[in-house]
Amino acid sequence: MATTLISGGTVVSATGRAAADVLVDGETIRAVLEPGAALLGTDVAASVDRVIDATGRYVIPGGIDAHTHMQLPFGGTEASDTFETGTRAAAWGGTTSIIDFAVQTYGHRIEDGLAAWHEKAAGNCAIDYGFHQIVGDVNEASLATLRRLPDEGITSFKMFMAYPGVFYSDDAQILKAMQVSRDTGMLTMMHAENGPAIDVLAAQLVEQGKTDPFYHGVARAWEMEEEATHRAIMLAKLTGAPLYIVHVSAKQAVEQLAWARDKGQNVYGETCPQYLYLSLEEQLGASSEQWGHFEGAKWVCSTPLRSREEGHQQSMWQALRTNDLQMVSTDHCPFCMKDQKELGLSDFRRIPNGIGSIEHRMDLMYQGVVTGEITLERWVELTSTTPARMFGLYGTKGVIQPGADADIVVYDPNGHTSIGLDKTHHMNMDYSAWEGYEIDGHVDTVLSRGKVIVDGDQYLGAKGDGRFLKRGLSQYLI
Repeated sequence: MATTLISGGTVVSATGRAAADVLVDGETIRAVLEPGAALLGTDVAASVDRVIDATGRYVIPGGIDAHTHMQLPFGGTEASDTFETGTRAAAWGGTTSIIDFAVQTYGHRIEDGLAAWHEKAAGNCAIDYGFHQIVGDVNEASLATLRRLPDEGITSFKMFMAYPGVFYSDDAQILKAMQVSRDTGMLTMMHAENGPAIDVLAAQLVEQGKTDPFYHGVARAWEMEEEATHRAIMLAKLTGAPLYIVHVSAKQAVEQLAWARDKGQNVYGETCPQYLYLSLEEQLGASSEQWGHFEGAKWVCSTPLRSREEGHQQSMWQALRTNDLQMVSTDHCPFCMKDQKELGLSDFRRIPNGIGSIEHRMDLMYQGVVTGEITLERWVELTSTTPARMFGLYGTKGVIQPGADADIVVYDPNGHTSIGLDKTHHMNMDYSAWEGYEIDGHVDTVLSRGKVIVDGDQYLGAKGDGRFLKRGLSQYLI
């Protein structure tokens, strides 16, 4: 098996940084050594098959994006990234593992939805992948199947308080599923928005002729997120289930999470890059010669972008610093403008909800280090270590230590990355949600289980490099 030495770099973990060399033996990390140290009396650099010079660079564990949607059917179409294209784009951006969502739709069995997702992903992924389970039809059969999923390495499931008629579960169904979560230790993930009320508000806006993409965010008001977050927290408290709120965008929802956590409840939350950088005001002002005011459809996602004037973005950064939010995922669910987003040209309700960010998460979060929003160590914690702990992968993933998988990124803080459709863009989309963003850093080298899959401007990975990750229970619960 091939051996690699990553020498001269600064190894960064969630708890600190130090000058160190990393010895990779086959697919795993064999040792973390003092710079230039010998191993068992042997000159390591002279004995390995390859040396990667990381001088002046950070050596970090590969990113873990714990919330993606490859090939997700939604709104009469399907997310434009396949497992092949999406995981290749992830690799370019320094992400070496994803956790996607297998889907059970109403009237179908969980087993069939899970099998379909295994078929989509197997042999197609460039990096390692796991699954959460979406539960779209709560009944006795699906609840019984949920209890068996940990044996298959699926230890978390997602429910929706939004999208009536598609994924929506009412409070009684949520309570029953949370009882399974309590009994098994599985983590309940929740899309927390009051869907029935949102649908009324959306219909009223359309009746008034307010059909532009901006009104998507108006209909999905922050009150709808705060209320649903509180309701999910109370149901979790009643049942004793651990709870994880996905894609938190409203500062009021963060306040609900902080309140519950201060009382010792096992409640957690993630946010996404779009809620840290983008805003409702910018969506309102978006316009182009091709699309006019429909340009704002590029940033239609749920939960929606929030007002910068109301301070939601800075509240998200603060929550990441104080650990009221524990991690940053992408909710990567890309749709092209042509033939997909344009389904909602005359009615924002028909715009497929989603933004593509899987390639840019590590860079965008590093820019937060540059601007002083988070520390270097917190960057690693938010993007790799905590996702590994939260979803039962820590020790194998999320850390640079002997015995861990050699998922490693060499990151150049003196490099530069220009984001745009014709620049660093490998996602299967006809636009970039991050067009024009400039990053004071650059992903130089990416290793996935010891194999170099990105080296500068060369992609060396291959379809099928990724393996399915059988996950354990969350290692983050109190």
